[in-house]
Amino acid sequence: MDISGQLVEQCRRGDSKAQFELYKLYANAMFSVSCRIIPDKMEAEDAMQEAFFKAFDKIDTFRNEVTFGAWLKRIVINTCIDHLKRKRLLTVSIDDTPGVSAQASDDDYSPESVEEVKVAMQKLPEGYRLVLTLHLIDGYEYDEIAEMLGIAQSTVRSQFVRAKQRLIELVKNRK
Repeated sequence: MDISGQLVEQCRRGDSKAQFELYKLYANAMFSVSCRIIPDKMEAEDAMQEAFFKAFDKIDTFRNEVTFGAWLKRIVINTCIDHLKRKRLLTVSIDDTPGVSAQASDDDYSPESVEEVKVAMQKLPEGYRLVLTLHLIDGYEYDEIAEMLGIAQSTVRSQFVRAKQRLIELVKNRK
């Protein structure tokens, strides 16, 4: 059993030191996940903290079917989505981004740097950034994202295409 597996077992027995060790082990990675979804660093940290509380509260439901990190990441993502839902900034109407074509090609874009893309992603509307992050960075399929967000799969696809096109435009306009 690896170190996180041992710590999980100790957490199940109510060991608060083990909780702190798990937190130290995963906090940076989970904060990064939160920041990709919630641009405000303080709100992202709050959501991450809330996710850890949820995880420790429900540690008995962890069944070792995936790694603890993957299980925790899913809780962090869902907590961030809930946070955005509470702020009512989840999706953007198609009409809110005039002139954006739904057609985007992978050949249209070759970023100069990762930092350029990160800066441009922070400028995307919340709904666009969320769908783009969940699909491209976190690797969720459209149907999984639709289920997480409680929206139609077709809406996820159109949000993704528009987000991708808007991201391309933002990066091109920086040059």
